[in-house]
Amino acid sequence: MDRELEYNKPWIMQRADPFVLKNGGNYYFTASVPEYDRIVLRRSDTLEGLKDAAEKEIWHKHDFGPQSIHIWAPELHYLFGKWYIYYSGGDRDDIWAIRPYVLECTGDDPMQDAWIEKGKMGCAEDDEFSFRAFSLDATVFEVKGNWYYVWAEKVGVGKQISNLYIARMKNGYTLDTVQVMLTTPDYDWERYNFWVNEGPSVIRRNGKVFLTYSASDTGIHYCMGMLEADEESDLLDPRSWKKERYPVLSSSEEHKVYGPGHNSFTTDEEGNDILVYHARTETEISGDPLYNPNRHTMLMPVRWKGSRPVFSFE
Repeated sequence: MDRELEYNKPWIMQRADPFVLKNGGNYYFTASVPEYDRIVLRRSDTLEGLKDAAEKEIWHKHDFGPQSIHIWAPELHYLFGKWYIYYSGGDRDDIWAIRPYVLECTGDDPMQDAWIEKGKMGCAEDDEFSFRAFSLDATVFEVKGNWYYVWAEKVGVGKQISNLYIARMKNGYTLDTVQVMLTTPDYDWERYNFWVNEGPSVIRRNGKVFLTYSASDTGIHYCMGMLEADEESDLLDPRSWKKERYPVLSSSEEHKVYGPGHNSFTTDEEGNDILVYHARTETEISGDPLYNPNRHTMLMPVRWKGSRPVFSFE
């Protein structure tokens, strides 16, 4: 591994919901910024180089209406022959009217070419439910030529419950199938303050699909859970997925890492799998945890035990 990398310590400061993509010999980085008002990109030819790479704003929030507040969790992907950014945004007159949106790059260089808005993610024609309520944290992944879209959406009353859903994609901005629920907050560690499953990310190995996600509120109780499925199975069948009973990564007093979650996966220059996640370094949070800027991007080597990923601070 790159010896210059420091693991499980703040790597890029005040960048939550981090996403790193390795593509064409370059690494790209994006994340939520503390102001929640724009989408930024960095690029480097090394993973470590992202830390000090110039950051470019490629899109700014609207002045009013949808996408005018709470611009959250952007992800950069290349699929269907084009660059896309998936992100979420609210309305300043209805700040929790969070919905998932899509940007499409007009050229081959996501740092230099113009981006256009494709609007809210489109659901399948016969889907009466998706993106009608608080929806965010979309990711995409490919298995056997099919692209899948996974996101969090709230249902119910009161504080509501955030579940994870999956659908197959028709193109970069439209779904082809009706939503299927993958997981709901079943366990106590997914229910601290809010009942939450969100922030999905996918890593594949040895014919298996591992989908990590985050649970509970955004303070020190934030943690990561995981689902597992066989690549040969029907990924739109909830029975194809096995859910871990306990979190696969949670706060560590010993290492002073608190609330680890909302991760992505990449590889270093030697091909080793790397977990990219955000966490805090303090237990006392000033103000509302959601608006406290001190969630920092960190890195962790992914170790494998047989065909399963292991996430450890050691």
